[in-house]
Amino acid sequence: MRLRAVILALVVVLPGCSLGPVRESPAAPRTGDVTCSDDSVYADPLGPFNRAVYRFNARFDEAIFLPVSRGYQAVVPAPVRTGINNFFANLRELTNILNHALQGRGRRSAHSLARFMWNTTIGIGGLWDPATRLGLKRLPTSFGNTLAGWGVSPGPYLVLPLLGPSNLRDASGMALGAGVDYTVDLAGVYTSDAALATGTVYAVDTRANVEFRYYASGSPFEYDMVRILYTQKRLIESGVLVPPPPPCE
Repeated sequence: MRLRAVILALVVVLPGCSLGPVRESPAAPRTGDVTCSDDSVYADPLGPFNRAVYRFNARFDEAIFLPVSRGYQAVVPAPVRTGINNFFANLRELTNILNHALQGRGRRSAHSLARFMWNTTIGIGGLWDPATRLGLKRLPTSFGNTLAGWGVSPGPYLVLPLLGPSNLRDASGMALGAGVDYTVDLAGVYTSDAALATGTVYAVDTRANVEFRYYASGSPFEYDMVRILYTQKRLIESGVLVPPPPPCE
């Protein structure tokens, strides 16, 4: 977790403009990449940096992350992995509580608080998830969504080392979230002597539950596909609907 906070602190700068109505921009001439004109929400001004980081992430994933996560799945029984995943998900409820409140969604904040209380007590620190059986499903949100609700522009697309697709606004939100996690730290996960080990388990468990595999699509345009899909997903989650750019000619 500390490594995550350091990485994000190095790459995050809050964009200063507000998010107004977004219009689809006319497509610019194409040269092989799936790109749009410079004023489009699908533009990639950091393209060379992003592509280099994407390749690094792919190599790291293949050489280290995937083998470790596969070993984790092979060695750790499924019920234990579920408990670990539930534990970290329960800790994330604290961020959900705060962000729903900051977004002016009091009912959702109370919902997440109830989830946290049930799972922390009856669920023994969050190892079990009785709240879902009681009808209190997870309502995940983030500081990135909060910043979007406050009118902060997404900024350019950004691929973060090890963390993957993002943009300046979401990276800023992740940095804020890491700061809150470190400051609150009710379970002593981030500030204890075992913080590095706990962070490693969290990272491996997270990767084990993500099905994405680099270059599994076989497409030479995979980087652009991921970029466009991530951008479209975040626009929809932010309440802004923008048609994706047309396919390559």
